[in-house]
Amino acid sequence: MKNVLMVAALLVGFIVSAQEENKPQFEQLENGMVKATYFHDNGSIAEEGTFLNKKRHGEWISYDQNGNKIAQAEYSQNERSGKWFFWKGETLVEVDYSNNAIVAVNNWTNKEAVAINKP
Repeated sequence: MKNVLMVAALLVGFIVSAQEENKPQFEQLENGMVKATYFHDNGSIAEEGTFLNKKRHGEWISYDQNGNKIAQAEYSQNERSGKWFFWKGETLVEVDYSNNAIVAVNNWTNKEAVAINKP
């Protein structure tokens, strides 16, 4: 019976410590902004960005569980703004926002030439 209680206590302690490790972290920055970091269950960074007046503001980056960047976004006082990028395999999706609305969407692949040098 004592062994069962000991194992149960250790298991509960392990679960609580794992949950503590995955809690979001917040850091106050000098300019009044707060840097936020969120984690996947495996402990790797899931998303990081900044808040201003409790609203998403500035650049936000999302990662998969292996640490690969999957999205990069821009917020202005909790509204989507500027260029957002989403990486999906061989494709990069670029979404342009203005006034929290989609203005344009472009898909880029590794097969397309970015620039051609003609003599």
